[in-house]
Amino acid sequence: MSSEAASFGRVERWLAWRYLATRQREGFVSFIAVFSLIGVALGVAALIVVLSVMGGFRELLIGRLIGMNGHIAIAARDGYVKAEAPLLAKLKAVPEVKAVRLTLERQALISANGQTRGALLRGVRTEDLLSRDIVVGNIVTGDPGGFELRGGVVMGDRLRLSLGVRVGNAVTLVTHRLNDSGTVAPRYEDYELLASFFSRRYEFDSALVFVPLELLQEDLEVGPSSVTSIELEIADPRNAPAVADKVRAALGRDDLRVAHWLTLNARFVGALQVERVMMFIILTLIVAVAALNVVASFTMLVRVKRGSIAILRTMGAGPGTIVRAFFMAAAGVGLVGTTAGAALGLLIAVSMKPIARFVSSLGGGGPGAGWSELEFITSAPVRIDPIEIGLVVVIALVLSLIAAAYPAWRSTRVEPVEALRNE
Repeated sequence: MSSEAASFGRVERWLAWRYLATRQREGFVSFIAVFSLIGVALGVAALIVVLSVMGGFRELLIGRLIGMNGHIAIAARDGYVKAEAPLLAKLKAVPEVKAVRLTLERQALISANGQTRGALLRGVRTEDLLSRDIVVGNIVTGDPGGFELRGGVVMGDRLRLSLGVRVGNAVTLVTHRLNDSGTVAPRYEDYELLASFFSRRYEFDSALVFVPLELLQEDLEVGPSSVTSIELEIADPRNAPAVADKVRAALGRDDLRVAHWLTLNARFVGALQVERVMMFIILTLIVAVAALNVVASFTMLVRVKRGSIAILRTMGAGPGTIVRAFFMAAAGVGLVGTTAGAALGLLIAVSMKPIARFVSSLGGGGPGAGWSELEFITSAPVRIDPIEIGLVVVIALVLSLIAAAYPAWRSTRVEPVEALRNE
């Protein structure tokens, strides 16, 4: 029985190959099948490349967002958080917490050279500032070292350029305070510019100013342990919701609000997720169109091969043999196209940075207007997700098999007597 099954397997494979290698008057059908294969390959390759590039952009944007703000934020429901030693010890004892950072924020005005801009003051400790790779890894000018000892500020480079200042120049921070009479009065403090950074996030580069925590606490008269939030850095940002629950349990306080970066940036993250799903659906339609070409080409092949099918049936070949032969031929196009497309997509994704730099060089890319945006594109990492790649391959194979099923079923509708009569 096994030898007979093996024999039928060889016959079906031979027939499938003959159908794929058809010549003479059936050459047009073979031509369409080849282009169907190319269509499946290009569809799979496009899907892999676009998902990898968009995944890289998504990872880069989220990294810049949480790199400046931390993974988990603890704030008071009313007023300031008292960042005292017992509280900080509890936070450091929570598993997966790598660093605890103190932050005091206040909206203010910053002025220099007759220019005034709105700014977000962020009081931090020296070690907290220097531990932010997004800042120290993107210093444009100056040196943030000795931040608290030197009593200066570090600001976004777009803000520095708009104020027209250089390292060593003085800038004036304008905050407000409440007088004894209950009126609000402005408060002016001069600081030296120590350094500027370029994080490639507009809201940070154009408005964020880091100030030594103790100096800002004194200027705002809020007390030596008062901060607006305590930020936690954890080992794996994807575990932020679970770690946030552990932090709430460890604190056991209703006066403190614990939030993770996913909830703090829910709209931004949600928009990225919607974009990811919609892009996947839209690009999958390319593969679906190629699969429909497989249906069309092999349905035509069945019609062309009606005489051959009738002869095979009269020679004793069963309907199952014919069905499996056509199914193997059509599915082979999808399988080869999917494999070639996956290989091509991965090759392009791995080589995306050199390709992007080459394309930008053709467009005359260079320092000047729009260069930062162009640099953002050419330096964006390509994130190849094995799960996404596997899902693309599976979907392409399923669509190809579904497309192969219809012409295979059509082959069973050929009646030998009618087919031979019309030949």
